[in-house]
Amino acid sequence: MTEFMRSTDAFTWAMESDPRLRSTVVSVAMLDKAPDWTALRRRFDLLSRRLPIFRQRVVPSLSPAPPRWKDCHDFDLDFHIRRVSAPPPATLDTILEMARLAQMEDFDRARPLWKVTLVDGMADGGAALLCTFHHSLTDGVGGVQIAMTLFDLNEQLRPLDPLPDEPTPVITSWLGGYGDILRWEAEVAGNAVVAAAKNAPALLYNGIRRPLDTAGRAVETAASIYRTVRPVNRTGSSLMTRRSLIRRLGVHDVPTSQLREAAHRGGGALNDAFVAGVAGGLRIYHEKHGVSLHDLHISMPISLRTDQDEIGGNRITLMRFDIPVDVVDPVERIAEIHRRATRVRHERSLPLTQLIAGALNMMPRWYIGSILRHVDFVASDVPGIPVPVFLGGARVQAQYAWGPTIGAAVNITLLSYVDVCSFGINVDTGAIADFDAFRDCLVEGFNEVLALAG
Repeated sequence: MTEFMRSTDAFTWAMESDPRLRSTVVSVAMLDKAPDWTALRRRFDLLSRRLPIFRQRVVPSLSPAPPRWKDCHDFDLDFHIRRVSAPPPATLDTILEMARLAQMEDFDRARPLWKVTLVDGMADGGAALLCTFHHSLTDGVGGVQIAMTLFDLNEQLRPLDPLPDEPTPVITSWLGGYGDILRWEAEVAGNAVVAAAKNAPALLYNGIRRPLDTAGRAVETAASIYRTVRPVNRTGSSLMTRRSLIRRLGVHDVPTSQLREAAHRGGGALNDAFVAGVAGGLRIYHEKHGVSLHDLHISMPISLRTDQDEIGGNRITLMRFDIPVDVVDPVERIAEIHRRATRVRHERSLPLTQLIAGALNMMPRWYIGSILRHVDFVASDVPGIPVPVFLGGARVQAQYAWGPTIGAAVNITLLSYVDVCSFGINVDTGAIADFDAFRDCLVEGFNEVLALAG
C-alpha cells in the first residue's frame, strides 16, 4: 500500500500554499578540513537506499486522503549531493549567506525533498556541510539520528559497507492509486470503529459510576483541543507585525554547563533557561524601540517520538501558548516559563494530535494561516550529539540548525554539540528589519540568564 503522509505532515505540506509558511530546515556542520568526497557521497548513497523516504517525492491524493509518498523514478544522487568552493571571503559569514538563500528557496517537488552541499576552500582551511530538507522528511531529533549514521567517532575512515541494491521504484497505475485511497479510507474508518469499541465500555462504565468526573474530563479535553486550534487574531508584539519572504540568519554559542546551571538556579530545565534567554532578548529589543509589552505568543515543538519509532521521520507537534516577556528577574522568568511549558506538555489534546491535524486539513487555508501568522516567535530545543564526531576523516567543530519561521517573526533553534549550545537565529526581516541590533539584544538576554551560573 502507498504510504500516506501523517496528518501532521499533511498539515505542514498544505499550509505552504502561503510561501511565508514554508517548512524548510537548514543545518550546517563546520569541519576542520575537507572530508573525503568519495566516502561522503557513498554515505549518502547508502542512507538513501536504507531510508526509502530519501528516494521518494510527494504526490497529491483525492480528498479527503492526505498526500502520499511515491518512489521517484528519476532519482539522481548527484542532484541531491553537490560540491562547491567557498566564494570570498570564505568565512562563516559566507556559509550563513548560503544557508540564508537555501532557507528561502522552495524544493523541486518532482524530486525528494532534500539537498546537501559540501563547501570546501574555506579561508581557515576548513569546510562546511550545508544540509537542506523539508520538515516532513524528519524532525530535529530524527535528523540527529540520521546524522549519527553518517558520522564516525574517530578520524579513521571506517570500511565502506557494501551498498545494497538500489530499491526498485514501484509503478502504480491510476487505478491502483484509487485503490490505495479507498484502502486508506477503509483503514481510517476501521481504526475509528476499533477505537470506539475499545473505549465505549470504559466510557459507559465511568459515565454511570462517576458521571460528574467523566463529564469534567470531557470538558477538559474539549478545552485543551480549543487551546490547540484557536486562531490568534493579533501578535503579542505591536512592533513585530509584518511578515515577508526575506530571511536573515545568525548564530550564537553558549556553554551547555552554564545554561544548565542557570536553569537549575531558576528551578527549571535547560529548555526553560533557553526560552528565558530568548524572552529576555525580545524584551530588551522592544525596550530599545520604546515599545512596551507583556506576553508574547510562542510556538514550541513538542516531541511525540517513542522508542518504537523508526529512525528519522517527523514526530513533533507545535503547541502555542503565551510566555511572560516583561519579567526582568531571570529567576522568576525561568520559573514562570517552566510552569507554563509543563502545563502545555501535559495538555489532554496531545494524544489526539493526528486527529486534530486531520480535521485542520479540512479547513480553509486562510484559517490555517490565521493560526500561525500572528505567533511572535518559535523556540526549538534539539538535543544534539554529546561527543566529538568526524565526517569522512574531518572533525566536526560546530553544528547549527535553522528551523522555519512558519509565520512567526523569528525562529531560534538550539542544537547542542559536545559541551556547547549553538543557536540558529532565523529572522523574518519584514518583522525585524534591524537584524544586527536584534542579535545584540538576544546575546544580552542570554547574558542575563547565564549570569545566574556565576
